[in-house]
Amino acid sequence: MKDGESPEKEAWVCKRCNVRTEVSRVQIAYLGSVFSIELPKCPECGAVVVTEEIAGGKMAEAEQLLEDK
Repeated sequence: MKDGESPEKEAWVCKRCNVRTEVSRVQIAYLGSVFSIELPKCPECGAVVVTEEIAGGKMAEAEQLLEDK
């Protein structure tokens, strides 16, 4: 990963397909709400990479906001 580059832009390789992921807009659902976010995704099988930083940061914040409603 290059300096200043966010982890969701990092190049990942799908273990199942052995293909580099591509950053794509994906939909994530939680508590009946659907969000659109750009994450690395395998162009072959559609597997999405959710890094620990994203899961513990942006997604955790969104979960908290929804649960507080």
